[in-house]
Amino acid sequence: MDDRPDRWKVTTHDWSIAVDRAHLATIRANPQTYLAGGVQHCVLEVLAYADEEAAAIGRAGAAVITRHRDGSVSVADDGRGTDTRRDDRARMIRKPVMATEGVRFFDAAQPPLLPYGLPRRGMSTVAAPSRWLEHTNRRSAGSWTQRYHHGVPSSDLVELPPETGTGTTVRFLLDPRLGAPTVLDAELLRGYAHLTVELRDEPGAVDGRPAAADPV
Repeated sequence: MDDRPDRWKVTTHDWSIAVDRAHLATIRANPQTYLAGGVQHCVLEVLAYADEEAAAIGRAGAAVITRHRDGSVSVADDGRGTDTRRDDRARMIRKPVMATEGVRFFDAAQPPLLPYGLPRRGMSTVAAPSRWLEHTNRRSAGSWTQRYHHGVPSSDLVELPPETGTGTTVRFLLDPRLGAPTVLDAELLRGYAHLTVELRDEPGAVDGRPAAADPV
């Protein structure tokens, strides 16, 4: 495989663009379009990738959604982990799913629908309206994490110690100034054919639900 990002094949995102600030600004400026479902929308966007990956490799996947005390929500799956490659300068480059346009869905005339009926637009619609977001991926070749503010990376891609298993975890806190709904409907989380989803609450989570896991 060629080791220059501008020559890597574009499948879901353009590897040659690290951050598309204009795209992120468009999302932030139009929350009524891209964030109509609030936290529910964001969680379903993340789950859609896990479901798609599980279908592609022909197995059932698993995801755990956790509501945290600080109001953030994390979605962890057991997939292959976001594609991460070494470029011609020996840098590790992770597919820019948070900071750039999802080329399959964002401007599609008829994008696929999420389980609650609104269009799937890609991970940037989760990152752009989030005060902060942490994207951690575990692959067979290594693990990395990075933090974003409103979709723009605010840290380097940091390599993590080796872990058992693979997968991706996305934890985000929507900007409260958007006034987006924070309710999660467990019924909608059942809307993916290739995923088993579990909903949990961290002790003391802001919505007051019990800490015990709630399989859905």
